[in-house]
Amino acid sequence: MKRAAIDEFFRRLSDHNPEPKTELEYSNPYTLLVAVVLSAQATDVGVNKATRALFEKADNPASMLALGEAVVRDHVKTIGLYKTKAANVIKLSEILVQKHGGQVPKRREDLEELPGVGRKTANVVLNTAFGEPTIAVDTHIFRVSNRTGLAPGKDVEAVEQALLKRVPKQWRLNAHHWLILHGRYVCKARKPDCPACIVRDLCGFEAKVLE
Repeated sequence: MKRAAIDEFFRRLSDHNPEPKTELEYSNPYTLLVAVVLSAQATDVGVNKATRALFEKADNPASMLALGEAVVRDHVKTIGLYKTKAANVIKLSEILVQKHGGQVPKRREDLEELPGVGRKTANVVLNTAFGEPTIAVDTHIFRVSNRTGLAPGKDVEAVEQALLKRVPKQWRLNAHHWLILHGRYVCKARKPDCPACIVRDLCGFEAKVLE
């Protein structure tokens, strides 16, 4: 996809949804961090159901530690890999209290040192909580980037680097959310809804169906 087409691609997504947001429910950087850690291999809807009651009891690292791992585990037991995730929530909360004064750090290196936090999670937190123009590549973004020809790559890191090079600066802050939502609701894995797609004429997907 050429530069002019990429600019038009994001201009249309912006016109359609000027202020895209994550569908994870959170109230501060800490609850966002926990929600993203819990969302690995899980749906946002499932995570939100599990975290509403949890975040009412604990919305900061100290209060989460006070709950204890068993209580956290009970709250998130409907989420896949819940035992490991509950342990990670407690461990990362402990590190935040001990090393960062109970605050979520703004440095990628510090975030990636936390249990359960990899590059994708760090990118989400940096982007959504702190307004950094990072692009977290999940399965939706990987699919959309390769399928449309926007930013092809053999793995998520290659796609991330391609997006950072190709996405015009004015669109970079919200690109992550636009692409996720487009992949989740329009450019779906099994049956992309090409007739409803507002960027279908810019897309290089050879198998697209327009009727």
